Amino acid sequence: MIPRLSRLYLLALLYLSLPLTAINAQAATHANILVDAETGQVLEATNADALTYPASLTKMMTLYLTFEALHSGRFSWDQRLVISKNANDKEPYKFAIGAGNTISVREAVMGMVVLSTNDAATAVAETLAGSEAAFGVVMTVKAHALGMNDTVFTNPSGLPDPAQVTTATDMARLGLALIRDYPEEYKLFASRGMTFRSMKFRGHNPFLVRYPGADGIKTGYTKAAGYNIVTSATNGERRLVGVVLGAASNDARNTEIIGMFDKHLGPVPVSASQKPIQAQIQGQQP
Repeated sequence: MIPRLSRLYLLALLYLSLPLTAINAQAATHANILVDAETGQVLEATNADALTYPASLTKMMTLYLTFEALHSGRFSWDQRLVISKNANDKEPYKFAIGAGNTISVREAVMGMVVLSTNDAATAVAETLAGSEAAFGVVMTVKAHALGMNDTVFTNPSGLPDPAQVTTATDMARLGLALIRDYPEEYKLFASRGMTFRSMKFRGHNPFLVRYPGADGIKTGYTKAAGYNIVTSATNGERRLVGVVLGAASNDARNTEIIGMFDKHLGPVPVSASQKPIQAQIQGQQP
C-alpha cells in the first residue's frame, strides 16, 4: 500500500500535469448560484461551472480541514500553533504577532472566520501538512472527495495563484458540506466580530448585518477574482446557500446576493432559526 503522504504527492503530480486550459480561469469571471439546501435544487445560476479564482473563500476548505482535525483528535481547541516567518509575511490581513510566537487553534479559527487572517491559515496548513504546498494537495483531495471536481487548491489562504481555481457550483457544495458535516462549528460563521488579546475587531461580511436570517459564511477579494461571497440564510423553515463570484465591487456583490435571497427566500423574520442541512446539490452527489 502506498503511504498516505506519498499518495497525496502522486495526486499533486497528476493535478500539475493537467492541461493548462483545464485550470486557466479568466480574471474576475462573474458567476452565481443559489441552492435550496434541503432539496438540493438549483434555484438560480449564471456561469455556475465557469472556472474562476476563489480568493479568501479558500479558507472555507482550510476551516473544513481544521474542523476535521479537531474531530479526529489531531487538533485541540487550545493547542498552540507557531507562526513561522512564512506565515507572518502573509499580507494584508493577519494577526501580526511576529514570527516565532503562537496562537491557539481557537484563535486561528476565529481569525479566519471573522478577519480572514492569512497568517492563521498558513499556521494551520504548516502544522497539519508541513507546508502550504502539501496542504494544498490535501485540500484538493478533500475537495474532490466532496464532489468539487473542478476545484484545485494550492495554498490555504486564497492569496493569488493562477493554478488555484474553483466554480460557483463547487463553492456552494463546500458551503453545504460545512453546515452538514460540522453543524456546531458552522455556528461560528455567524460571528460579526471577535476579541483577540483584549482588542476588538469587526468582521468583513456585511450580509450578516444586512440580511435577517443570515448566518455565514465567507467573503473574499483579489484583483483577479473580484468580489466573492458564499453565504447561507434561513427563514426558519427553508435554508438557501448562495454564491456570487467576480462581482465588480463590494456594493455590487452585496446587492446581487441580497437580491437572490429576497427573490427566493421571501420575508425573513429576525428570529429565524437554523434548520439542519441534509441535501447535496441535485445531480451532483459526491
